[in-house]
Amino acid sequence: MMPAYAAIVLAGGAGRRLGGVVKAALEVGGKSMLERVLAAVPDARPRLVLGPPKLAAGLPVDVVVTSEQPPGGGPVAAAAAGLAQLPEGIGFVALLAADLPFLTRAAVADLRRVAAAPTLDGALFVDSDGHRQPLCAVWRVTSLAARIAALSAERGRLDGVALRDLVAGLRVGQIPDYRRPGADGPPPWFDCDTDADLSRAKRWVDEHPG
Repeated sequence: MMPAYAAIVLAGGAGRRLGGVVKAALEVGGKSMLERVLAAVPDARPRLVLGPPKLAAGLPVDVVVTSEQPPGGGPVAAAAAGLAQLPEGIGFVALLAADLPFLTRAAVADLRRVAAAPTLDGALFVDSDGHRQPLCAVWRVTSLAARIAALSAERGRLDGVALRDLVAGLRVGQIPDYRRPGADGPPPWFDCDTDADLSRAKRWVDEHPG
């Protein structure tokens, strides 16, 4: 049995390349991308969404919507705010972007299995070009919190700190070019940053219902 885990979903992006909309609320296949991400972590406790309060409408009652203060500090500041709200005793946390319409329970479970290795601080996917996906990842809570504290002490603030700087100080298990056996379609880290990304996601779901 794998250790219990929490989930922090980062939904505070400005969505500038999508016209300034709240990306997490955009629908793919009749569901918002945020709903799709939360469906991939149904057993996480707690489930925190870092984003605007209006995202809370229609979400399951166990999901807490909150934000870093002030809002807009970027993913590292938001991750720190989420970690600060986790109860003691939570060993692992899934740190996820809110615009991952193809994230699955199976993908999260595979991340959790790798992250549980005692020599690692966490696990993430690596795409076919070798790019790490730190917002499609599972981290050991104590390790992530210690790294964030070190960055805060070093720089005096977390606003604007790059994700690559966060990951650089951690022992990471990497899952390269992930595909589930027999699975088709975009990978779990496929995110929707542009209209073209969103159109591709919608088209794939329309062509592969269910």
